[in-house]
Amino acid sequence: MAQVSYKDLLDAGVHFGHLTRKWDPKMAPFIFMEKNGIHIIDLNKTISCLDEASNAIRAIVRSGRKVMFVATKKQAQEIVSTEAEKLKMPYVTDRWLGGMLTNFATVRKSIKKMSSIDKMLKDETIIKQIAKRERLMMTREEEKLKRVLGGITDLTRLPAALFIVDVKREHIAVKEAKKLGIPVFAMCDTNSNPDTVDFPIPANDDAFKSISIIVSAISKAIEDGLAERKQDKDEAKVAEEEEAKRSVDEDSQDAAKVAAKYEKEADND
Repeated sequence: MAQVSYKDLLDAGVHFGHLTRKWDPKMAPFIFMEKNGIHIIDLNKTISCLDEASNAIRAIVRSGRKVMFVATKKQAQEIVSTEAEKLKMPYVTDRWLGGMLTNFATVRKSIKKMSSIDKMLKDETIIKQIAKRERLMMTREEEKLKRVLGGITDLTRLPAALFIVDVKREHIAVKEAKKLGIPVFAMCDTNSNPDTVDFPIPANDDAFKSISIIVSAISKAIEDGLAERKQDKDEAKVAEEEEAKRSVDEDSQDAAKVAAKYEKEADND
């Protein structure tokens, strides 16, 4: 279950949607009412969707796979990068490069290039041999690559799921995930189409407090999934050690029986 209450969501302004004229009719099931020309989101639906999303994302993480966070809008960048780094999950907060998922092999080459530039700039022997202008160009290129790819440096294979803050803004990421069959979890405001994602979470995707409370709830689910995975591993290790001990004990017993048999035969002789 998501660790948020109706009051928490209300205080964070999660219920505030967009102007009624900007709405997407497919969000109708998640809208509670219209007030002063603004759509109000049904927070009971938000809690229900958040619970469903949290359970699904926890199961994905428990299986040992990665969830990529995507949030390029300014008010979401800090909270998303902070949470993703804490959880050691990949994230994109600068801009989404077309083909980041569908052309992952090329993206991996760019990541390797960034790593090699970083190594070169840290090697004093190489630095002394490079002209000042060339060194400046390399530094700028590294900064540019780090800004765009820094959050996915450790990603060696495609993520198992995407968590997106603004489904309308990140439509390219959604399309790429759909093409590859990667499930998408996303905050959907009243101007979004929830049918484009697998797990829509109806919520205000513009206000910092609203983004923060939903991202924190998803992060908590991922944290629980990671803890459960560690517990599974520990239990498997204990079971393995017990099995090995049992096997050794059985071997010892068998050896003792054989020794006793030979001893008995020797006595009879």
